[in-house]
Amino acid sequence: MIAVTSPGFVLFAAVLAGFWYACPPQRRTALMLGANLIFYAVLCLWALPLLAACTFLVWWCARRAAASKPVFYAGLAVALVPLAGLKYLPAALGLQTAAEVLGIGYFTLQLVGYLCDVRRGKILAEKSYARLLCYASFFLSITQGPFNRYDKLMPQLERPTAWSDARAWHGVQRSAWGYFKKFAVADRAAVVVNAVFANPADFDRTQLLLASVLFTVQLYADFSGYTDIVLGVGEVLGLELPENFRQPFFADSVNDIWARWHISLSQWLRDYVYIPLGGGRCSKAKKDRNLILTFLVSGLWHGAGLTYLVWGGLHGVCQAVENHLPSKRGGRVRHALRVLGTFCILFGLFVIFRAGSLGEAAAIFKGILCNSGHAVFSNYWELGLTSRQEQLNLFAGIAILLAVDVAHERGISLREKIAALPTPARWAVYEVCLFAFLFMGRFLGGGSFLYARY
Repeated sequence: MIAVTSPGFVLFAAVLAGFWYACPPQRRTALMLGANLIFYAVLCLWALPLLAACTFLVWWCARRAAASKPVFYAGLAVALVPLAGLKYLPAALGLQTAAEVLGIGYFTLQLVGYLCDVRRGKILAEKSYARLLCYASFFLSITQGPFNRYDKLMPQLERPTAWSDARAWHGVQRSAWGYFKKFAVADRAAVVVNAVFANPADFDRTQLLLASVLFTVQLYADFSGYTDIVLGVGEVLGLELPENFRQPFFADSVNDIWARWHISLSQWLRDYVYIPLGGGRCSKAKKDRNLILTFLVSGLWHGAGLTYLVWGGLHGVCQAVENHLPSKRGGRVRHALRVLGTFCILFGLFVIFRAGSLGEAAAIFKGILCNSGHAVFSNYWELGLTSRQEQLNLFAGIAILLAVDVAHERGISLREKIAALPTPARWAVYEVCLFAFLFMGRFLGGGSFLYARY
């Protein structure tokens, strides 16, 4: 297998890098297309014809969309019908299961963005179907993003980039940090989250509160870990992919969260939903409406359940309310309180996101307020953890994650700091990091990436 969490992916990326730098730049698009199709076929072979057909129809429509509005709307329908038919229609019909199409939420929106850019005259319609298919199936983004823009990604594939030891080593380091986030933090936090959310009534208020906070940590470590892995591979190949996270736990408002969390989706929603609705160039009431509608679309994109719609709508409402509040006042204490309050909103709304229903979310909130007991640190086995050491590893992993984010928030590049050390000290740091990864990682029983389902 070549899932991103498997050793096969590391081998796949290494082999591709070898061919990449041996291949003439003008043929790298064809090489990348072949890699994309192999990657997708191994993981979701049955859906490959759907991806290819959807891309073909959008390619055909885009070449005529600049001169014909009906063709443009037909192209939008072609791009979105698979998403609606395979993700939302089964839920509307009350079906328990739906067909799992790898990356459908990503390649459909990327094709919509491409079509809109052609219609607006921002880019020219691509003459080669193969190039558009390469863009739609790009293996580093197809499962969980980040969302790429056609005019940013495709020229890079044929850019005459030469091998660089320093750049490749930086890419390896970033990917390794992503794997640490996934195996040492996200997968261990998932044990607690899954245990508590499976039956909230069995846990006291402190255990419910911990699991609620841990889901936000799990999602961040899982999703940003994946992003670090693929951006690191992109760095090895000399590709500059969009950043998707920027220390979101340090956001001091809900608006600031979405400038730091899933940044490429936020920008996509801004450019293709919020601004077409009128953006902020209108009355305050209409601006509030546009924000709420945009985040309802965000919730709907994440899933067909009512919990996703409520989660998105509440994010929109919070931002609309913030727009009517007085300007932020300075001071470290006020800033710290805003950060704390924003994080409480973040993890509170993610409880709704994670819950199976609004009733289950309400039960968790009620348990946090009303359940008795304070066994969160003592009865670790109730949380699904097998030993005190596993509990300590969980908290240690979170501490390391936050410490790195604090450094980045202050503008400190740890990779540059480590690279500047004398050789013995630098390799000692690498050995300590490797030992910590092997000691703290949870390599058995981990699941796939959370955002792979969206």
